[in-house]
Parts: sequence; C-alpha cells; structure tokens
Amino acid sequence: MRSPNLSTIDPTEDRVAGRGPNVTERRIVVGVEGSGYARAALIWAIEEAHHRSAVVDVVTCYSPTYVPAAPDLGYVPLNSLDLLTEVEKMQGDVIESAVEATNHPDVEIRRVVKKGRAADTLMTAAEGADMLVVGNRGRGGFAGLRLGSVSQSIAHHSPCPLVIVRTGLADD
Repeated sequence: MRSPNLSTIDPTEDRVAGRGPNVTERRIVVGVEGSGYARAALIWAIEEAHHRSAVVDVVTCYSPTYVPAAPDLGYVPLNSLDLLTEVEKMQGDVIESAVEATNHPDVEIRRVVKKGRAADTLMTAAEGADMLVVGNRGRGGFAGLRLGSVSQSIAHHSPCPLVIVRTGLADD
C-alpha cells in the first residue's frame, strides 16, 4: 500500500524540483538591500544561475519611513515615490556591479521591488524557486553578529533550498 505523502518522479521528465512536471524555468531568488553582503550573495547567485541555466530574481524590500507631523496628525510617511526611486537606484547599482564582477551577461536578471518586511517578502518570492540566496548579514546595527536577523528567520522558514553566502568582509 502506498502512502499518500509519497510521489513517483519520472527521471526522464524535464522538471524543476518542487514545481511540478513540465516546468522548465529554473529560478534563483536573491535578496539585495545595498550592503556588501548582498552584493556578494548576488555575485554567487549569478555564478550559480550561469551553471544551472537559471534566471535570477533580485528582490529588494523597503519599508516606508514615517516622520512626525502636526500634533493632531501623528506620523505621516515621507514621499513614498522618492523612497521607491532611491530603492530602485540602489538595486540597479548593486546589480550592475555584480554583473560586472561575474562576467556572465548571459544570465537573465529580473528586478523585484516590494514594500514589506524583508524575511516575509523574500520567502513569498521564493515559493516555487529552486533556491533562495542571501548574504549572512545585512544593514542591521549589530555588527558582531555572524548571522543577521533576516538570514536567521529565513533559515528557519525558507520554502526552498537556502544558500547563505559568507562574504569574507572585515566584520564577517
């Protein structure tokens, strides 16, 4: 008797693990927030995508910044269009730098910018992906930590295989 939790895989099918039969696109999701750690993770992801013939989805998350307003208004968001423009510029700069460092212009890179918490947004983006790649640290204020809070959260809840890239940066 077969268990309902077991499935049979035909090794001759062209498929990507975890995404059902006949799906041919391989996808690597990488989180980028502008740090050297994220740049190293993106370089690693581009190299891996080149070897796997995969696309790279570069995901950058942002949270609106609120500033005090008149006493009866509480807090109001800064101009979100300016924030989004800055986030997109930063993401583009990191992508350009990483592509130059890898010498793999053949790798397709898709840009995703989302408002929300980084760990949640990355895990949602990684559903159905072949791999999620992040740096071991980010822009958080605790320089002595070996693993940042986003990387740690994802390590416990990632919906797909996870690679945490250690950079060798001075405070790594």
